[in-house]
Amino acid sequence: MDLTNIATWVTTVVVIFITAVVTKIIVTGRRATFQAVCSRAHPPVVNGPSLIKLVHVVLTKGLREMIRDQYRALGSVFTLSFFGVKITFLVGPEVLDHFYQGLESEISHGNTLEFMVPMLGKEVGFGVDVATRNEQMRFHNDALKLSKLRSHTDPMLQEVEDYFTRWGQHGTVDLKHEFEQLLMLISSRCLLGREIRENMFDEVHTLFRELNGGMSLASVLFPYAPTPTNRRRDRARAKLSKLFTEIVRSRKSSNRTEGDVLQNLIDSEYKDGRPTTEAEVTGLVIMLLFGGKHTSSVTSTWTGACLLTHEKWLAAVIEEQKEIARVYGDRIDYNALLQMDTLHRCIKEVLRMHPLVPVFFRKVHKSFTLRTKDGAEYEIPRGHTLASPALFNNYLPYIYKDPGVYDPDRFSLEREEDKVGGKFSFTAFGGGRHSCVGEAYAYMQIKVIWSYLLRNFELNLESPFPETDWSKLVPSPKGKVMVTYRRRVAA
Repeated sequence: MDLTNIATWVTTVVVIFITAVVTKIIVTGRRATFQAVCSRAHPPVVNGPSLIKLVHVVLTKGLREMIRDQYRALGSVFTLSFFGVKITFLVGPEVLDHFYQGLESEISHGNTLEFMVPMLGKEVGFGVDVATRNEQMRFHNDALKLSKLRSHTDPMLQEVEDYFTRWGQHGTVDLKHEFEQLLMLISSRCLLGREIRENMFDEVHTLFRELNGGMSLASVLFPYAPTPTNRRRDRARAKLSKLFTEIVRSRKSSNRTEGDVLQNLIDSEYKDGRPTTEAEVTGLVIMLLFGGKHTSSVTSTWTGACLLTHEKWLAAVIEEQKEIARVYGDRIDYNALLQMDTLHRCIKEVLRMHPLVPVFFRKVHKSFTLRTKDGAEYEIPRGHTLASPALFNNYLPYIYKDPGVYDPDRFSLEREEDKVGGKFSFTAFGGGRHSCVGEAYAYMQIKVIWSYLLRNFELNLESPFPETDWSKLVPSPKGKVMVTYRRRVAA
C-alpha cells in the first residue's frame, strides 16, 4: 500500500495531539500531583536532532516506514518527544493489553475526540461524563445486539434490490459513489427510521453531508471557530435535531412503535429509570450513522477493489454464492448470511490491509508497567499519549505470513493468524472495553450488498487499483473506482 501521501494525515494527527496535550498541561499544571517513583525504565526516547530525520522519513517514505525504522532500532515500545509532548508507540499485540482493557480512570481517549461534540451534541458521547457515556454505549449495544440483527436483513435486502434494479443491463459506474448512496439508504431505513426513509431522505442526506463537514481538518483542530464550514455544520445539526425531535414526539404521542434502531434508542432507560431525552436520541442516532455508514461504504469499496483484482478470490466468493443458493434459494436471509464464510474472510482481510483507523490513541492518566514479547519491562508515565499503529501492527510478519499479500485464508480455521499473538492481533473494530458495538451489523450489510452483486452481475475493475487518500480522517480509496457491469442472464 502506497503511504507516501500519508504526510497530510500524520501532520493532522500530530497537530491534534499537540493541541490536546498542551491544553491539558495548561489546565492541569496548577493542580499537578506526584506519583511514586518507579524503578523500571521508561521506553527509549526519540527527540532533538533525531526527530528531524524521523520527520524526513515520514514525508518521503511514509508513516509505516518510520515506525519500522524505530521498531528495528528501539524495539516494540518507544516514545517520540517534542515540545513537552510524549507519544509512546506500542508495536505488536503483546503490549496492548492495558491499552484496550485499562480502566477509564487509568487510560482513556482523553480530550482528543472533543471535536465531535458540536456534531453529536453536548448530551451524548464526549459531551457527557464517563458514567453517562458508558450507559449510552449500552443503549447502542442493545440496539445492535445479535438477537435484533435478524430484523434488519429484509429491510437491507429490499434497499439493495431496489437500488440495483435501477442499473441497466450493462454500464460503467463509480463504485465508491454507488456505495455511498446505497449505504445512506440502508442507514435511513434501519437506523434513522421509516419516516426519514419515506418522507425526508433527500433533505436528511443533504443535512448529514453538511454535518460531515465537521470532520474536516480545520473543524477538527478548531471545532468552535466561526468558519463557514462550522456554521454549515451547526445549522445542519440544528435542523436534524428539529426533525428527530418531531419524529420522537410523534411516535410517543401516538403510541406507535417501529422495529428500527431509532425506536430502540427512544425506549432506552438509564439505570436510575430515566428515559432518554429527545436531544439524547438525536445525538445517539447521529453517532451510529457516523460510526457505521461511512466506514461500511469505505470497506465495501475496498472489498470490491480487492476481489476484482484477485481472480482466485472472486471465483471463490462466486462459487460460495452458488452453493448457498442451492440450499437457500434466490432469497438471502440472515441464516444464509451466516454461511458466507469466504466472503466474510475476504472482508476481514480488507480491514486488515486497509484499516479504517490507521492509529488508535489513548491518554495515560495513571502510570503503568508493560512487558514486551522479548521480556523487557517499561513504565509508561502518566501524561503520555499512547499510539497503537494498526497500519503497522496489521503487517507484522511474525503474526501475518506474507502480510503484503491479499490472502483471506489467513483467517481460516486451519491458520487463524489473527489469534497468533493473542486477542489483540486483529483490532479493526478496536478491542477490550472499546470494542465497536456495530461489528456484526457492519459485516451484515456489506455481505448483503456484495452477495447481491456477485449473484446478479459480472463486474470488472476499469480504473487502476486505488491509492489511499490519507488526507481523510477515515482513509479511503482515492479518486473514482470505476467498474463495468453486465447483468447476469438468469439460468
